[in-house]
Amino acid sequence: MTTKSLLVLILIVISSTCYGQSDFDKYFENTSLRIDYLMGGDSDSQTIFLKELKEEPNWGGSRTNLIDQLGYGTFKFKLFDLESGKLLYSKGFNSLFQEWQSTDEAKELKRAFYQVNVMPYPKKAARFVLESRKWDGAMEEIWEYSIDPANYFIGKENPKSIPFTKIMGEGDPAKSVDIAFIAEGYMADEMEKFRADVKRVAGYLLDVPPFDKYADRFNIYALESVSEDSGTDIPGENIYKNTAVNTTFYTFDVDRYLTTFDIKSIHDISANVPYDQIFVLVNTDKYGGGGFYNYYSSCSADNALSYEVSSHEFGHGFAGLGDEYYSSEVAYEDFYNLEVEPWEPNITTLVDFELKWKNMLDEATPIPTPRTNEFIDRLGVFEGGGYMAKGIYSPMQDCKMKSNRMKHFCPVCEKAVEEVILFHIGE
Repeated sequence: MTTKSLLVLILIVISSTCYGQSDFDKYFENTSLRIDYLMGGDSDSQTIFLKELKEEPNWGGSRTNLIDQLGYGTFKFKLFDLESGKLLYSKGFNSLFQEWQSTDEAKELKRAFYQVNVMPYPKKAARFVLESRKWDGAMEEIWEYSIDPANYFIGKENPKSIPFTKIMGEGDPAKSVDIAFIAEGYMADEMEKFRADVKRVAGYLLDVPPFDKYADRFNIYALESVSEDSGTDIPGENIYKNTAVNTTFYTFDVDRYLTTFDIKSIHDISANVPYDQIFVLVNTDKYGGGGFYNYYSSCSADNALSYEVSSHEFGHGFAGLGDEYYSSEVAYEDFYNLEVEPWEPNITTLVDFELKWKNMLDEATPIPTPRTNEFIDRLGVFEGGGYMAKGIYSPMQDCKMKSNRMKHFCPVCEKAVEEVILFHIGE
């Protein structure tokens, strides 16, 4: 590259960055708007019920990358300037609700799940739009709400104060990935253990490529939310604990599935720090965890496989990676439409494979690729993934998103994770 070409490229990057920054300053305060609502329905319907709006003191996201370019998530919210109609901010996400919709219970019962969306606080009137992905893969609007930022019914109270420790990181939140680790099932006299657990588990996450490459761009906060009891609920063993965010094993009656439905509490606690991601660290040695794209991730602190589980679940929560296993127990039925390309970057139905990792394959690799020793360590298109043995394909015969045998992600997952990191840090 010539000196002149390099100078032009530098000027384009600077111009783009400055534009994004000025766009943020023009339309947003350096605080957060939080919209709380209930998402209710059954296997065939969903309805939104507004709960409340709040202004919170910290904005931890990028000030330059404000529009979601990835297209991930079963849901997406958008914020438009009301006067001009300009799209100001958007973000894709998953929730427990859409997983529950694919269970047997959802065919017989209506339930409501708490949901929180967080965005930079608008300076002028705005329109909030919520979209849901239909069975055919298209997004449809399911709710909208007009927001007057001067409305005195938007709560301004400071969040309930939770002591926190910054475990690692010294970066600007706008140019870093900020993770709020929440203490779950830790009593007041166990906070020293919690801080050590956060340092260890965050180390697990940042040890796995490509996170290791960007470890200095992560800020890690340990939020010391005190529980009355130590541990967590294990309903299948008739064990119930009074804890900060009400986690439980046996989610959807799967014993290893460790989650919380108390989305309000995890956001109330996280509001004490600038955050991009929430990680609920549970004080137990029982195997389990959960992860939901731009929702939260969770895992046991002290299981022998916490290294493997923590980064697997964070792969879901941070990068929208899909599960690649197809023979383990799950609560879902017909989770994917085989006539539609799934949005997750690491699985495919081959309906539109050009959008996935086709350009990363060796020309001699057959599509589909047989699960034989000849291709044991090669990138391919192997049938099985997304909880289904037939019709869905994954990039490698094994990967961190398939089993605990693999310490690292496959090349397709690594590439997807790196793209999300770069989006968060504004590069």
